[in-house]
Amino acid sequence: MSLATWFTFLLAVILLCFSPGPGALSSMSAGMKYGWRRGMWNCLGMQASIIVNSTIIALGLGAILMASSTAFEVMKWCGALYLVWLGIQKFREPPVPFEEVAARTEFNDTTTRGIFLQGFLVSQTNPKGLLFLLAVLPQFIDPAHPTAMQYVILTATLVVVDIIAMGCYTAFAAKVLTMLKDPGHIRWTNRGIGSLFVVAGGMLAGFRRG
Repeated sequence: MSLATWFTFLLAVILLCFSPGPGALSSMSAGMKYGWRRGMWNCLGMQASIIVNSTIIALGLGAILMASSTAFEVMKWCGALYLVWLGIQKFREPPVPFEEVAARTEFNDTTTRGIFLQGFLVSQTNPKGLLFLLAVLPQFIDPAHPTAMQYVILTATLVVVDIIAMGCYTAFAAKVLTMLKDPGHIRWTNRGIGSLFVVAGGMLAGFRRG
């Protein structure tokens, strides 16, 4: 893989990662509720999903999975329902100031795993992510050279950029939204984010493969 090829991939990944979507919503929700440090576990969950999907594609299983209409529909509807469920949960979330949440969860390992799992599931149940990787990654692989290391380089590039992008969304929410003190403002912010989750779920439900 040439440097020019890698740079082209980098530009495509930057545009993808910084575009608002379910991952950004999940990051903002986690940042608002837990702050940047704990909210980044959500981001790490997403990166675990990216690594899993990249491995699936590198092993040649991605095309098989996407060729199955049943598997695609199951993944799509699981992702759509999960996003809607997250939206309903966020919509109904009590308007608790950040300081109270932080005090309760400071050393709660179960909550940390839950934050990580949410990020993983938001990414893993979204077939758009797998379709993107399946369509893009192989295009940047030079078959004349060992492919394993090329997949590692491309995946590492995607992970680093996505950590930065989701970290920015998490930091924004942690910096701005956690400053909300009025329960009414917190409630309507929760409902706004929850509604966007539901909309994202509806859009995913209507998604069709090209």
